[in-house]
Parts: sequence; C-alpha cells; structure tokens
Amino acid sequence: MFTGIIETLAEVVSTRKDGGNLVITIQTPLARELKVDQSVAHNGVCLTVTNIQGDTYETIAVTETLQKTNLGQLSPTQFVNLERAMVFNGRIDGHLVQGHVDSVGECISCEEQNGSWLYRFRFPSEFAALIVEKGSICMNGISLTVFDVTSNEFSVAIIPYTYEHTNVSKIKKGTLINLEFDILGKYVARQLAVRN
Repeated sequence: MFTGIIETLAEVVSTRKDGGNLVITIQTPLARELKVDQSVAHNGVCLTVTNIQGDTYETIAVTETLQKTNLGQLSPTQFVNLERAMVFNGRIDGHLVQGHVDSVGECISCEEQNGSWLYRFRFPSEFAALIVEKGSICMNGISLTVFDVTSNEFSVAIIPYTYEHTNVSKIKKGTLINLEFDILGKYVARQLAVRN
C-alpha cells in the first residue's frame, strides 16, 4: 500500500526487453536504502526491486503491466516518481493507493495559472463510476483531488511544490499517464453490482 505522496524523482538509466518483460534500471540515492524484493511505486505502479548496485537498482514490468500502464514508453533520461510502501504507524497524507494501475489517461490540456497549473485528462468511460467530484485519484503515483468531472474527463490543480518535485512538469498535451481510481469507490461499485 502507498499514499500517493512522492518521495523523490529518479532517472531511468536504461530499459531492455527480456522476453515479454521490460527490465528497467533506475538511478537514485534512495537505492542505497532499498532491498531486493521490496515494493516501490514507479509512476504509481507497484514493482519489485530485483537487483541493487550502489545508486542504481533494477525492477521488471511484466506484459500485463506494460499493457495497462505507461511504463513501456520509458526511455533513458526520463524521470519517474518514486514512493516506497507506506508504514502503518504514521499519517496518511494522501489516500490509500495500491500501486495497481487501472488504466492510462491522456492529457488533453495544461495551462499555467499564475503560480499553479491546471491539467485536464481524458480517461476510458468504463471507469466513470469510480471517480467523483472532489474525490481522490492517483495519477503517475501522485495523490490528487479531481474536479470538473464528466463521464470521461477530469481536471486537477497542481501546486508549485508538486510541479517541482514530481514528473508532472513533463506532462504535456498528448502525454499518457497512469491512473489508479480510489479503492473505496471500487468496493462500493462492486457491492452495488453484486446486489443488482
């Protein structure tokens, strides 16, 4: 479990195919604090650390992950948002995030608004029941509040701190982003479907 509060940005050193999988090498000082088999969210995708060498580590994205996320588009010199799994002895500053991406969304607009940024995204309408006005969403691993929600679009406002300390600053019109809808909404939708 994660909270959607990004710890650091990390650079992609390399990617390589291994059968249907993608091996991703990440460089970050945080690598020295990790251990093999540890779960880390990469742009909101929970992946397992498989190898550590100094300030770099490797992780593997399997075919299922590559089909449902934007990780297959990663290339060297790009940056990913990192968050280690939460510890259940402190505050949850974001919301409960599993690191299990539901879908990708697409940025359809972004504009600077005198010190903050307004982004609008399109998502598959099959997830419309899982997103509510002023509710939470996890976008590239970042816990955000949505507004101006329609059946297939939503907006988010980005404060300077988030803009400067995550890869949201790299998102432009047409960029694909990872989306994880609120787990509470998923359980409610499932219960309603079972009862009907």
